[in-house]
Amino acid sequence: MRPISRFGSAACALTLAAAGLVLGTATAHAAPASTGSSCSQARLPLPDPVCTPGAWNPAVTQATIKSTICVSGWTSTVRPPTSYTNPLKVQQIAAYGYSDTNTADYEEDHLIPLELGGAPRDPHNLWPEPRYGSEPAQSKDLVETRLKTAVCKGRAGLNDARNAIATDWTTALAKLGL
Repeated sequence: MRPISRFGSAACALTLAAAGLVLGTATAHAAPASTGSSCSQARLPLPDPVCTPGAWNPAVTQATIKSTICVSGWTSTVRPPTSYTNPLKVQQIAAYGYSDTNTADYEEDHLIPLELGGAPRDPHNLWPEPRYGSEPAQSKDLVETRLKTAVCKGRAGLNDARNAIATDWTTALAKLGL
């Protein structure tokens, strides 16, 4: 994991504040998002790791999974409202340079999913994932559910699942032998 740059985090916060976005209270545990205005589409269906490195909710640890992510309905208690995610989605669609700017064609996705204790409101953990292509957003949703099930049943560790999905969700299940 790369160290957090205080300057980069401050610049990112100023950029988001200028856009009228309010940051959540969860602590980021990853490098800051790019403060530039451009994110690369080169790794699709994966996000640009500089713009979207991922972040997690510090309240979710291996020791707390039975009272957090493994409780049915828990993600609905932390999911940010669309009044927060929609303006962020518009900003990030522009940053990623998508020619299709129809917000309905993207899911404002948590790179580290809420099901694995991803940071709900941290822009470092959110990105506009296309709902089309060879690996659309719906494909990642299936991986998220299988990883959460494996973590809650003790077949995978929380940090291993988080790292696998943040690195490459298309290979996360195979990497963990699931």
